[in-house]
Amino acid sequence: MSGPGVTPSRPVRSENSVGILFGIGAYGLWGLLPLYFLVLAPAGPVEIVANRVVWSLVFCAILLTVLRSWRPVITALRSPRITGTLTVAALLIAVNWLVYTYGVTSGQAIEAALGYFINPIVSVLLGVIVLRERLRPLQWIAIGMGVLAVVVLAVGYGSVPWIALTLAFSFGLYGFVKKKVGSRVDAVSSLSIETAVLAPIAAAVMLWLGSAGKATLVTEGAGHFWIMVASGVITAVPLIFFGAAARRLPLTTIGLLQYLAPVLQFLLALLVLGEEMPFERWIGFSLVWVALILLTIDMLRTVHRQPKVAKPADAVDAPA
Repeated sequence: MSGPGVTPSRPVRSENSVGILFGIGAYGLWGLLPLYFLVLAPAGPVEIVANRVVWSLVFCAILLTVLRSWRPVITALRSPRITGTLTVAALLIAVNWLVYTYGVTSGQAIEAALGYFINPIVSVLLGVIVLRERLRPLQWIAIGMGVLAVVVLAVGYGSVPWIALTLAFSFGLYGFVKKKVGSRVDAVSSLSIETAVLAPIAAAVMLWLGSAGKATLVTEGAGHFWIMVASGVITAVPLIFFGAAARRLPLTTIGLLQYLAPVLQFLLALLVLGEEMPFERWIGFSLVWVALILLTIDMLRTVHRQPKVAKPADAVDAPA
């Protein structure tokens, strides 16, 4: 019992619980991104992405100044290999952002969500093609089901689901490129450098749209302006949450949490945005979901069999 005058202390929340909360926050915010893009109407995808790049850089600069964390950025910039790698990553994430924003704003959010469902399967496939990895039986089955799902969806859509495939491959390649810098660059420093690479292009696009009378940043009222500016915070905060989660949680937990974002995106598209899901799409999505279940079972079995001194597995990448 506590002695007189001693206030019982509240139990300290475990690192695992804190990590899960950060993980849910990160993937939850990424899952709700479609709502944010729709609020930005009538801005088009090109203007949204250009503003996202510029205001993300501004927010990161403020954050790095407040936290006095410029040293990792300067150190990374002094390394041509790291700078070159992050430049390639910047171009890949720009493609990812542009295609995703186009998908959501053009009424194809379901297909955009499909891209992030397919992403783990594409990552395994890239491991075979790029890293010459040998796949386990369940991984082969999952890839086969993923390919079959794309065929079924192509029939259902009447064309190849290029939005989903572009998102899956661009983000899969982005993850491979980012692994080359590993833990040498933290999430905020990496985002700062990547947006700095893209900022001149983004600023030129914003100026061009303004001169052509197609920009909405300053023509739709103060509310629209500040919501557009908020894209910097909305881009950086989930990354910070993800970094906090990744430091506290094992790979398996992060691997399971990553499905939260596309699930939320899919539900929003279906229930809130009212997009159609014909029978053929349900079959295609079901094949993808079964493939993901197989990959998850394989991941859990592999981690369970690893000895305690085994080499740590690669970390799961954060969505854009």
